[in-house]
Amino acid sequence: MASRSRLSRRNFLVTSGAGAAALCVSGNAGGYTSAEMRARAADDKLTGVSKWELDTPALCVDLDKLSQNIATMRTRLGDMKVASRPHAKTHKCPTIAKLQLAGGSIGICTAKLSEAEVFAANSIGPILMTTSNVTPNKIRRAMALRKSNPQFVQAVDYAQNARDLNDAAKAAGIVADVVVDVAIGTRSGVPAGDQAVAIAQLVDTLPNLKLRGIISYDGGAQHIKGFRKRAEESLKRYEPSLRTFEAMKRSGLNTEIFSGGGTGTYNIMTKIPGFTDLQVGSYIFMDCQYLEIGGEENEDLYTDFAPSLTVMTTVLNNYFPNRLTTDAGQKALTLNQPGPIVIGEKGFRYSAGSDEFGTIQYDTSSKAYTVGDKLELIVPHCDPAVNEYDQIYGTRKDRVEVVWPVSARGHSQ
Repeated sequence: MASRSRLSRRNFLVTSGAGAAALCVSGNAGGYTSAEMRARAADDKLTGVSKWELDTPALCVDLDKLSQNIATMRTRLGDMKVASRPHAKTHKCPTIAKLQLAGGSIGICTAKLSEAEVFAANSIGPILMTTSNVTPNKIRRAMALRKSNPQFVQAVDYAQNARDLNDAAKAAGIVADVVVDVAIGTRSGVPAGDQAVAIAQLVDTLPNLKLRGIISYDGGAQHIKGFRKRAEESLKRYEPSLRTFEAMKRSGLNTEIFSGGGTGTYNIMTKIPGFTDLQVGSYIFMDCQYLEIGGEENEDLYTDFAPSLTVMTTVLNNYFPNRLTTDAGQKALTLNQPGPIVIGEKGFRYSAGSDEFGTIQYDTSSKAYTVGDKLELIVPHCDPAVNEYDQIYGTRKDRVEVVWPVSARGHSQ
């Protein structure tokens, strides 16, 4: 099976392009009718404009591929009886969040409180904040958000923080929903086992908090190369979290939420007993980091989801042999490793090491490039790249159909 589907990373990207539009993007997405969305694009005089004519750097998403990715996740998780709760830090765009909800997701996740506030202000109800709020001001803001949005849930991983949340909820006249963040690794969360169960038991006794379950995310597992190795290590590393979940369940605590996993482990975490939903994010866009981890049917290339997000860039300099300079550097693409992929050019080596400029070195190219020519890039890592742009150009068959604001851009508090 693996050998039959084996492709090179570059050849896949040169030839990929077709994608079934299983979920219609041009309906009532983001609360806008089709006419309103076209009007918004028309305001920028961009309706029908080719993406190759956009001023650059320009962030684009192929609407057919985006729809395909949402539909693929829904279909595969439907077969596995697990839901998706996508992490909106990937796109920071309420319109895309609404497409995900329309495509079967049970809610969204946010990393920061300011992100949650933006999505709630744009009529997104089911929001799970995966980072704890520990300062007095953020706790007050979180309670104000919970008061206006009854579907807001936040994480807790310290006993004192649980008490502080309870006091703030009491002052706000509400009962706040929380999940216990159970650590995998050492980045955040309470260590699995007795400590995590003790915090859950404490939350259960606090009158102004409602325990909803646990979250447990293994960020380090997402980019383990090779599906078999990734599956083996992920399941082993998740065992303490599973034992914690089972201990909470035996104690009679509420375990309706058992959430974690991501794009790299979406079809691995479904094997965990009692697991309810996946915090997938990058699957809607894909990027160079994910493409190189390999999938279940192809250990060398991750082809489960189509690369839908690209950056258009312009050639600024071609004076020097086998070398081009573009206008998309670190500020347009962020991470420089692995290097961005130039779609259609298998031999191009792209470096985004300069703030404002990208450098391409090559031995062969498909054509002779001149100043003003455009190139299309797949970004190294989609989340930070999106955060560099005010808007995303939604394209179909290479022409701009919609313009979506990245409303939560820069909301990192």
